[in-house]
Amino acid sequence: MSDAAVVGTGPNGLAAAVTLARAGLRVTLFEMADTVGGGLRTESLFDSEVEHDVCAAVHPMAVASPFFRRFDLPARGVRLLQPDIPYAHPLPDGRGAAAWRSLSRTAEQLGPDRKRWTRLMAPLVARSRGVVDLLLSDLRTPPGDPAVPLLLGPRVLAHALPRSPFATQEAAALFTGVAAHAVGRLPTLASAAVGLLLGHAAHATGWPLPEGGSGRIADALAADITAHGGVFHTGHRIRDLAELDRFPLVMLDLGAKEFLAVAGGRLPSRYRRGLENLRYGPGAAKADFLVSGPIPWRNPLMGRAGTVHLGGTHDAITRQETTVAGGAPGGVPFTLVVDPAVTDPSRAAGGKRPVWAYAHVPHGDTRDPVPMILDHIEQYAPGFRDTVLAARGRPAAAYERYNPNYVGGDIGAGAMTVRQSLLRPTARWDPYRTPLPGVYLCSAATPPGPAVHGMCGYLAARSALRHQHGIRVLPDLGPQAGGPIGRHPSAAGGSPA
Repeated sequence: MSDAAVVGTGPNGLAAAVTLARAGLRVTLFEMADTVGGGLRTESLFDSEVEHDVCAAVHPMAVASPFFRRFDLPARGVRLLQPDIPYAHPLPDGRGAAAWRSLSRTAEQLGPDRKRWTRLMAPLVARSRGVVDLLLSDLRTPPGDPAVPLLLGPRVLAHALPRSPFATQEAAALFTGVAAHAVGRLPTLASAAVGLLLGHAAHATGWPLPEGGSGRIADALAADITAHGGVFHTGHRIRDLAELDRFPLVMLDLGAKEFLAVAGGRLPSRYRRGLENLRYGPGAAKADFLVSGPIPWRNPLMGRAGTVHLGGTHDAITRQETTVAGGAPGGVPFTLVVDPAVTDPSRAAGGKRPVWAYAHVPHGDTRDPVPMILDHIEQYAPGFRDTVLAARGRPAAAYERYNPNYVGGDIGAGAMTVRQSLLRPTARWDPYRTPLPGVYLCSAATPPGPAVHGMCGYLAARSALRHQHGIRVLPDLGPQAGGPIGRHPSAAGGSPA
């Protein structure tokens, strides 16, 4: 008999299962797909020698978050490779700016904004752990470093104003591009907080890529779960919560819409209405390319970056993201581009390599993203089209079929507004504990929200252990108590239950 069921094996479901299994519970995991990982899957799409990251490719929080600091991926054989330039931003006229790992080197290239960038980022870099711990918390616990809110508050307010505090187009675009990871209207308090979290991380713990692809993170998590008695059932979709009545504890790595679908009429009407009223954000449309060489950027600096943001000036990005958030396609979509082989040469084989790209589009957008993303990259890298050997697009509307949590292509499982950051998925002091006895939500629909940080699962497991088992001291997650390192069988396709 198992003590707990975990439904969904994205990074948060896996983090919850790791925590519960380390606490001594017997855990059974159910995954609708044939492989575990959710947004951490890496697959061969066009060529058996070249693997593509199906969702996330770059992982700033996999090295910085409290959960992953405790889990310690490098000690488990997962190499987190750091580009010298975590992110960069070209401008249409050929100019551009780069966020180097070195804060001083970044500031030096920004000319008149040199001191402004340093004043913005240096105090956050000096207190990086406290910044990350606060913004990736349950947003209800007092900060461990009381100085952090005093540092963040004025900076968030300054970058939530329509006019950029920077004097140069390069610095303004560099910050706005990273703030656009909030996927929504710009600028806002939420987008400013995202920009500061990810922006300072570039100069602190970096924006690493796992050697071999994102799936290696899922492999390490799954291997630890198995080593501590966990059992995986892939190819098994839970359609009704009644299927799990035999489990005393149920952890759901499900978004609000999918929770409503499986819980049926069990939920109290007030809580159900709260889930139904969750607002969703714009969609992400994904394109994967198999190419014959590095992206031929007009600005050579872009060719050294782990991530490149395409959107033009601060004003252009702000206008485009706000238009898309309102439901209209607008002009050329803001696009994120990653050439993984720049940082991880092992991703290239036989003269071929993957290129990963996302575009921000209206919620539920049905357009094939390949033509518009191809055109956008070509604008900044003439000749890119000639290197493309194969391409695959996934419209925003199709993302929900791949992962039901991505409603309308919203990979954040709910719009990232200030209110919904605090009250995800609905107003409750303990957002992980549902009104159903023994049933907890552990998905990105709960605080602190989206990204590969594992904190939604970790914090949900903390709540469950406290309320169901009276356990207040969380278990050690370090590898010294772990099991085998390497590729987990279920990550390559396990046997359905």
